[in-house]
Parts: sequence; C-alpha cells; structure tokens
Amino acid sequence: MPIRRPIRSPITYSPKDQSVSPSCSALRAGSLVEACRPWRVATVADNAVRAREPGGFTFAKPRGRYAFTLKKRERPPLRSGRALARAGAGGFTLVELIVVIALISTLMVLVAPAFTGIKSAGDVTNAAYTIKDALEQARTYAMAYKTYVWIGFYEEPAGQPSTNPATPGTGRIVISTIASADGTTVYNPRSLAAIDPTRVTQLNKLVKVEGTHLATFPDGSGTGDTFDSRPAAIYETAKIGDTTPPNPSLTPFQYPVGNPAPAAQYTFVKAVEFSPRGEARINNRNYTLKTVAEIGLQPTHGTAVDVNSRNIIAIQFGALGGDLKIYRR
Repeated sequence: MPIRRPIRSPITYSPKDQSVSPSCSALRAGSLVEACRPWRVATVADNAVRAREPGGFTFAKPRGRYAFTLKKRERPPLRSGRALARAGAGGFTLVELIVVIALISTLMVLVAPAFTGIKSAGDVTNAAYTIKDALEQARTYAMAYKTYVWIGFYEEPAGQPSTNPATPGTGRIVISTIASADGTTVYNPRSLAAIDPTRVTQLNKLVKVEGTHLATFPDGSGTGDTFDSRPAAIYETAKIGDTTPPNPSLTPFQYPVGNPAPAAQYTFVKAVEFSPRGEARINNRNYTLKTVAEIGLQPTHGTAVDVNSRNIIAIQFGALGGDLKIYRR
C-alpha cells in the first residue's frame, strides 16, 4: 500500500459550509478525507471562527513527520542541609536511637531469667516423660520375653563432654537399660554381686537428659493428686534421688556390656528391676516390693541445683500394677 503524505494545511469543518473545495477533487479515493463534500481548505481566520461554531472542529497542522513534541524533563532544585533536616523531621535522631537501644537492653536483662525458667521447666518435663517411657518399655519387655530387665540412673556434670570412665556430678542424668540374656536374675540372690556384663544385653542406647538432678523429696500427704498430696513412698529404699537409696546397690551393672566384658565407662548403682511378671522394685530382690516407689527430679542451672524452683517432679510407680504417674508442683 502506498504511504499517504500528511496534510500540510489545517482543515476545518463547519455544518454551515456545504461548499466543495477545489482541493477536494485532488484527493484520491481512500484518503483521510474520502467523500469530502462538506470539507474545504480553510484560512487561518476561518479556523478561529468556525472551530467555535456548534458542531465545528479543526484538524491541526502536523509539525513535520509526527504530530507530537518531547518536553525536556526538569531537574528538581537542590535543597540545603536545613531543608533536608526539615524534610526528615519524622525520622530518628542519634540520641533517640541510643535511648531505644538502651531500653531494649534493659528489657532483655529483665526478661532473661524468665526464659531461663522456661528452659529449666522444659528440661525437667522432658526428663520426666523420658524416664516414664523407659520404665513402661522395660516392664513391657520383661513380661513379653519372660526375663529380667534393669534400668540404671547415673548423674554426671552438665555442660561438658562425658568422660571415660564417667565422673559423678550434677545436671545430666544418664539412663541405661539392660536385660538378662537367659531369663534369670543373673546375680545370686543369696550372695549379691555385680551383674555379669557377659550375660546381659543392651536394650537401648544410652539416654542423656540435660538440666535435671535426681532429688529426694519429703513424702506427700497421700490425700490427693497434687505433688504435695501425692501418695507417700514412706521407705527410703523405695526412692531414687540424690540421697536415696541410702546405700549403693549390691548388684550394680555397667555400660557397655558384651562378651568378652568391655571396660566400664558407667557403673549404675541406682536402678529399677522388673521381673518376668512385671513386678518392679528398687535395685534388686534384696529390697521388698513396695506399694509406691518414687523417682524425684529437680531443675538445674548448669551444675548448680535450682533450690528455689517450684518446678519439681515425682514419678511414682506401683510394685505390682506397674501404674506410672507424674506429679509436679
């Protein structure tokens, strides 16, 4: 299609003017003003008058090849330092920023003990449910496989790697579970001695719980379901804590076990023994069955016992029924 040349003169239409301009006949069919009977080439004066008439309009004369121009963008004026300060009056000054940082630091110091208390509570709660689950699994295993199972408790310093041999301390409870390989007590009830490591099997890996201390608590009143009103264990030989049982077990066992007997890293002198019938007792058959036995737990901060914390827990279990319950203050 041929390119149409732009119209070089303004064209004005007026409803009053029905004359035919001689220039219209020069336009070829198909152009912008095809069938242009009401059109004519107007003068500049006609443009000003006729464009104001009702129904009249004007095509402006194009400038060169395109009918638009570009306007140069103006740069904003530079502002002085004082003007910039006024413009940023809604921001922070250095003094205000320092004051806010000081307030945040003070709040963190005040809130830190609360977060420490929450962590300690979580550690003790985790330890309680870990021990409860271990006791339940040990009793179930003993009854299912008709054998004897022992769960030992050892406490070492928290916040540092375990040594070999282990070092007694405060803040980390180590739990080990073993079972008789032949279904017997392994030890001689009439002549108590350490359990032979070649005649037992390790049931689980060592379990270590941080931030918790084995503790001995006064008996509950036995009148309710709270920590202070829990059933009374009565006998010191029915408790596992920092001062109970009063004497180390006469049938301790070691970790690791195997044949030939490996060197001992841990020696457990506080334990719970389960018989093939599910009976539970502290340490060994030298202790009689008790109606209630108890394991006490208390939170620590590192290797220091938190004596002021009320978040203390007692895990109780019956000798025959195997019922386990957690009491917390």
